[in-house]
Amino acid sequence: MAKLYFKYGAMGSSKSAQALITKFNYEERDMTVWLIKPATDTRDGQDIIRSRIGLSAKAEAITPDEDIIEAWHRAGKHDVIIADESQFFTPAQIDGLRTLVDEEDIPVLCFGLRTDFQTHFFPGSRRLMELADSIAEIKTICACGSKATVNARIDANGRIITAGEQVLLGGNDSYIAMCHRCWARKIRAQQAGGTEEVSS
Repeated sequence: MAKLYFKYGAMGSSKSAQALITKFNYEERDMTVWLIKPATDTRDGQDIIRSRIGLSAKAEAITPDEDIIEAWHRAGKHDVIIADESQFFTPAQIDGLRTLVDEEDIPVLCFGLRTDFQTHFFPGSRRLMELADSIAEIKTICACGSKATVNARIDANGRIITAGEQVLLGGNDSYIAMCHRCWARKIRAQQAGGTEEVSS
């Protein structure tokens, strides 16, 4: 029986690499993969998924107003769906992926962030946490050596940003994965007028 999977991790935890490796594993067994990503993610081009270790593949970009079930039928039936940056899908699109699992008996593997730079759920991630059959964390570490759980947004001077729009596309220049203790400590130091910068 097919399942809906949510594999989440902080920035830099190799989510995209694992999505692309999973795609390769299915294709090596002569199975077809519908590789998708939200059109919101344009960092590497609207229809490209690229990992920090250099893996890349062409994907179908899904716009926020697109019905994911209709897009699936247009794309032609595949053996599996792999979705990267799943936090940017709308809750309705996550519902659509759940429907495809249930009605088409097709496995759907979603990779993405769980929370934003303020430690709040992205709407797509929240829906995945509510609906997924299997939820697994892809771990990475903070500079202190502890498990990183926070996607800290930083400015050009390495200071942590605590306000702003939920979505700001960026890589190592804009975000760093941190444990909650270090994140909270550095924010307190900034608020107290300290000059402590984020180490990367």
